[in-house]
Amino acid sequence: MADPKREELQVKAKRAILVSVISPSSHIEKDQALDELKGLVETAGVKVVGTLVQNREQPHPATCLGKGKLEELKQMVKHVDAELIVFDNNLSPSQGRNIEEETGTVIVDRSELILDIFATHAKTYEAKLQVELAQLLYFRPRLKRLWTHLERIEGGVGAGRGPGEKQLETDRRLLDKRVAELKRKLSEVERRRERTVSHRFQHLTVSLVGYTNAGKSTLMNALTGADVYIADKLFATLDTRTRRWELPHWGEILLSDTVGFVRDLPHHLVASFKSTLEEARQADLLLHVVDSSNPEVEHHIKTVNQVLDEIGIDYKNAILVFNKTDKVEDRSKLDVLRLKYENAISVSAVSGEGLDRLSQAVIDRLASGYVIIEVETPVGNGKLLSQLEDHSLILSREYSSDDSRVTVETRIARRFLPLLKLSEETELRVKGEEQPVPEDFVPEETPHEV
Repeated sequence: MADPKREELQVKAKRAILVSVISPSSHIEKDQALDELKGLVETAGVKVVGTLVQNREQPHPATCLGKGKLEELKQMVKHVDAELIVFDNNLSPSQGRNIEEETGTVIVDRSELILDIFATHAKTYEAKLQVELAQLLYFRPRLKRLWTHLERIEGGVGAGRGPGEKQLETDRRLLDKRVAELKRKLSEVERRRERTVSHRFQHLTVSLVGYTNAGKSTLMNALTGADVYIADKLFATLDTRTRRWELPHWGEILLSDTVGFVRDLPHHLVASFKSTLEEARQADLLLHVVDSSNPEVEHHIKTVNQVLDEIGIDYKNAILVFNKTDKVEDRSKLDVLRLKYENAISVSAVSGEGLDRLSQAVIDRLASGYVIIEVETPVGNGKLLSQLEDHSLILSREYSSDDSRVTVETRIARRFLPLLKLSEETELRVKGEEQPVPEDFVPEETPHEV
């Protein structure tokens, strides 16, 4: 079977032409579209030898480009001796196949390029499984074109003929078998992750999210004193990494760094990395980090919110952080952003500007979502005590003189109060309030599990 992981293709060091078809109604400017695409191909190690842009209301259904622009592309390929054509658009299997036949050159679309970058950067077992699954799902409807890719690269006899239908059917069966195996392995990893994440409820957790290259890893290092890998390139971080963060006058919490997002992130990739982002879903608070020096800052905010919404994470539970203020040349633009997003915090992870304000904002938000409670219950109430151990921060324990009852003081998220397994022999009080917890905090007969 042609290897869907396409390690043989290796876009690295290839001479490439970048192509973008932009709708006039799109908010994306020509230069901005090509700048991001250049960032992606440079991350993949590609040498750009030409660019081509067409303004077109709808991509051509057969070739994406119109007839005239396609002819221009064919001439450019010959003139600059291109080995690769990279489209900023996502191509259908037939579009990719038709363009390859017209130009005689390997075609890579935006999704394929991002998958290639992710495959290069995946280091952990889970990330490698996720990327391979996304690649297989992407290439399944494109197996015929994949064979053409490999024939052109290898330059073998019979190049261009492609495989027979029997070979394609065999490939599809093998691919489907591997997809099922990867999903099973990822389910096992996810179950282990759920156990790990549940143990972390003993600590408050904050997750960094944001557009790729927004400076999340640099910010993590600045806040925690950690030594997380940093690179000025797209998708330097693929795996969730967690460090301890000591907040002044509050205590220790956990801070997680996650994979960065980008516009038009391949659907299969989003689905595959859903489990990696589980810690962001379980976090008490999100820090949405934005590169304030990027001209596309507002579109980046929108893109990240859309991806978070797609994977079921409430993006409203976030503090917006305008990072890289040290790189903003026109400070008036930063002032406009601050007026529009009045609750955002401006920082520079490099210079340290604004980090104290960010820490205080995190403390204020965490405090508003938590409450300190006192629970008095029989020592044999294992279910309740287990819930408190797993889903709150225990501050103190006191036992009765006969050791039959225990009083636990703990800090817990308000949203968990209705889910606690309270019995008639249990008393629960909110610290600082004279009355017991209101009745609506008591779970129903069949409560949801925490």
